Amino acid sequence: MQTHDIRKRFLDHFIRAGHTEVPSASLILDDPNLLFVNAGMVPFKPYFLGDQTPPYDRATSVQKCVRTLDIDEVGITTRHNTFFQMAGNFSFGDYFKREAISLAWSLLTGPVAEGGYGIDPDRLWPTVYVDDDEAEAIWREEIGVPAERIQRRGKKDNYWSMGVPGPCGPCSEIFYDRGPDYGVEGGPEADEDRYIEIWNLVFMENERGEGLTKDDYEILGPLPKKNIDTGMGVERVACLLQGVDNVYETDLCKPIIDLASEITGRRYGAGDQDDDVRFRVVADHARTAAMLIGDGVVPSNDGRGYVLRRLLRRVIRSMRLLSAHGDRDSTAPSMERIITAVIDLMAPSYPELEEQREHIVSVAAAEENTFGRTLAAGSRLFSEAAEATRSAGRAAISGSDAFALHDTYGFPIDLTLEMAAEAGLEVDRDGFSELMAQQRRRAKDDANARKSSHADHSVYREFLDRGPTVFTGFDELVSEARVLGLVSAGERVRSASPGTELEVILDRSPLYAESGGQMADQGSITTGDGVRLAVKDVQKVGKKLWLHRVVVDAGEIVEGDEVLASVDAGWRHGATQGHSGTHLVHAALRQVLGPTATQAGSLNRPGYLRFDFHAGAGLTESQREEIEQIANGAVEADYAVNTFETDLAKAKAMGAMALFGENYGDRVRVVEIGGPFSMELCGGTHVGSSAQIGPITVIGESSVGSGTRRVEAYVGMDSFRYLSRERALMAGLAASLKVPSDQVPDRVEQLVLKLKEAEKTVEALRAEQARADVAGLIDSAVSAGDTLVVAGRVGDGVDANGLRGLVADLRGRVADRNAVVALFSTAGDKVPFAIGTTEAARDAGLKAGDLVREVAPLVAGRGGGKPDLAQGSGSDASGIDAALSRVRDVIGTR
Repeated sequence: MQTHDIRKRFLDHFIRAGHTEVPSASLILDDPNLLFVNAGMVPFKPYFLGDQTPPYDRATSVQKCVRTLDIDEVGITTRHNTFFQMAGNFSFGDYFKREAISLAWSLLTGPVAEGGYGIDPDRLWPTVYVDDDEAEAIWREEIGVPAERIQRRGKKDNYWSMGVPGPCGPCSEIFYDRGPDYGVEGGPEADEDRYIEIWNLVFMENERGEGLTKDDYEILGPLPKKNIDTGMGVERVACLLQGVDNVYETDLCKPIIDLASEITGRRYGAGDQDDDVRFRVVADHARTAAMLIGDGVVPSNDGRGYVLRRLLRRVIRSMRLLSAHGDRDSTAPSMERIITAVIDLMAPSYPELEEQREHIVSVAAAEENTFGRTLAAGSRLFSEAAEATRSAGRAAISGSDAFALHDTYGFPIDLTLEMAAEAGLEVDRDGFSELMAQQRRRAKDDANARKSSHADHSVYREFLDRGPTVFTGFDELVSEARVLGLVSAGERVRSASPGTELEVILDRSPLYAESGGQMADQGSITTGDGVRLAVKDVQKVGKKLWLHRVVVDAGEIVEGDEVLASVDAGWRHGATQGHSGTHLVHAALRQVLGPTATQAGSLNRPGYLRFDFHAGAGLTESQREEIEQIANGAVEADYAVNTFETDLAKAKAMGAMALFGENYGDRVRVVEIGGPFSMELCGGTHVGSSAQIGPITVIGESSVGSGTRRVEAYVGMDSFRYLSRERALMAGLAASLKVPSDQVPDRVEQLVLKLKEAEKTVEALRAEQARADVAGLIDSAVSAGDTLVVAGRVGDGVDANGLRGLVADLRGRVADRNAVVALFSTAGDKVPFAIGTTEAARDAGLKAGDLVREVAPLVAGRGGGKPDLAQGSGSDASGIDAALSRVRDVIGTR
């Protein structure tokens, strides 16, 4: 049975049982405790926590999930996936244990012809919480499972929570017996490789307290309602129904392994365990990466982007090692073919992947190119570490060197091992592993420190249940409204006096709540008898309730008051200019760079816009000018700005752009500027026509992470004021240079060239003076043992490059002798130094790199290099004399 069919049968089964199908949420949700959605129930947490009333009593979904805590186990074990699909059914106070158990059993064991999975019931072993007599009785008496196949387990295994204070409850897990070929008899308690968990039924009925482990927390008491949260692992069930040994050999993973085999020339399952692990890593991580990119993640050096980067680089690394072992080019790009195959496999269940195919493939391919450069840099650093290891007479590269390559430069440990073996060296694996373990402990401690109880939104529950705030701001700037509630410091209050900061909840409001990159409106809330509240911010709860954050300026506001809510008209005008201008800049970027220049974030405030977009390289000056011209051309064209609501499918069919990673409802709002010029899904406020945006001036373009660029621009009067300042600056320069404005660039270029020539002349004179200063060092050189030591301090201002040249020059003058040259200088607040050795000195065992490491601490510095020439830099000039003495002492003791 194919995986897509397994998903469909699950959903159909529960839809027939009265459940509402809920589409998978994005892998990225606004949750301070989660990097990614890691369980099927996560999108339903507001309902389980009691923050919101669910719009249905029972629901079903197949949720995309990512877990990366066990990333290093992927491929080594056959049970770990970073991306997986969790099929679930949920009850919000509707049904409980009996129905949950019955529904799961009927799907698992029901005939295939009737929509079931057709699993032999004699192979299924339920587990229950140690004191859950009710669940045990249902399994035994109503389902008919023999008592000897029902096992009771403790809190660690059969009591579920989210890991933080919140809902929890006992659970009943269903395991499948794969048979004696996979392990010993005795049920899940005896062997979880033979007996694999395929379904977890959580009977969510209690609330838990604080605690950091799975079984170390207090049960505070019962929830208001008893809920059901279940999860069936789609990949694990596919493994069973397709008769394969592990999840990597199912229909949505094995084709990726086959492609990797074709590309690399290696064969999966040929007896090489290391190769098999690499094939599994490729299949697993490529799927996860494609899903993350599709939900808006891009590679970076922190947070979600770092996880994606690590996954992609593990794929690239694994392909390189497989190719290196085969007959193919180990450096040939392969990511484009692999990610394309992933999209082909997954798109039937996740059609958004097909819509974003070009973007997903381009991001992955760009990371492959970036990592190629990292590997090149890491190879050079490895060579230095290997040379230092040999020079010290060691046989193994230190754990700290291997860890630095891995942690600082992204150089994988298995490549370090491979290259070390080629160089006839080993690697201190124990030392490396200890440093890695320390890093993991720090990361885990940091994650635990950042974990917190979920924000308590119960104070807003009553208002959320009444329905959404009616937003009137598309049509008016002043609206009559009624105060539904007042919240101060998280508590309901009935009134508030002057000076109080609080949140005001209205039944309707013209004030825009911050979202979609547009900042919240500023304005006021007033009454006819003199009450005045200054609105400082407007935010949303549950995506539908407006919270007006205010300061009471005058009078006393009371719950139930009839008020006028007003938007600051000037603020709104500037904000609409910025937001509409963003749409024009986005459209212009896509015209210039192509369809892969998709939005990665934005910010709009009055007179200003910031737009982040996906791109592999920065804009050229001509591209920047073209983007500005296209955007201003749209302003001059005075395009009509039309907004309308339609179905999401219709909007996409019309070509409306959607933001990656954003979850949209069935009904969406489309903003159209100039017909085909710009059409996007957007809930923000906009101008009536493009001419109202005013001039758009791009003021900067920069990088905000790997593969992501940022354009900033002024619009309207802010653009005019910016251009006015630039004009005044140009006029001032023209007056100072005594040339017309249009000749200022040429005149400045001439002056810069003259300045560079003058600097070169000064540098040449300084170098000549330095050479003259050090020429006498040979005459005053002293011997340490049988080695001539040419050492001294050079005049101030000689940088590292100049110092290295002087050392090479002096060393050339004594090249026929056993000699060492050591020079120090000061350049600003730095103390550069360099040491060189002649061939005879090296034959005598003297190495410049070793000498540099000896003296560097005396000037509060560090350094290194090769045996013939090494250099470093410090910050304490008072230690130069001691450093020079140390050079002579070290040489004299050799």
